[in-house]
Amino acid sequence: MTEIFKTVLFPIDQSRETREAADVVTNVVKKYSSRLVLLSVVEEAPPDAPSADDPMVSPEVVAKLLENAQALFSGQGIQSEILERRGKPAFTICDVADEIGADLIIMGCRGLGLTEEGADDSVTTRVINLSPCPVLIVP
Repeated sequence: MTEIFKTVLFPIDQSRETREAADVVTNVVKKYSSRLVLLSVVEEAPPDAPSADDPMVSPEVVAKLLENAQALFSGQGIQSEILERRGKPAFTICDVADEIGADLIIMGCRGLGLTEEGADDSVTTRVINLSPCPVLIVP
């Protein structure tokens, strides 16, 4: 039964909840020898939004976030793949889970938006409702 979580998807952002969930991800991935995919979703601004370039969501910031997460897991002896996508966080997370054949999504109970608007609980709720696989929420 060790093949229960062959592929684990871990959507990440800069929240404290993401950092706390990383410990759970490490434990699950090590226990089940899972393939780990790290995902960062950059929410696209609506076309009518003022074009203020938010330094929080620059491609460099996202790349660094993914690199740091990959290095963190690497330090634990865990290889990971990284994906960066644009779109609505909840829908994008579920689409990617489907695309990679994820057996489990692990995420913090808040966060997952690199913008303030994206940081509400509804992202988590939507993922739970739309996910093609089990979702483990780390409080």
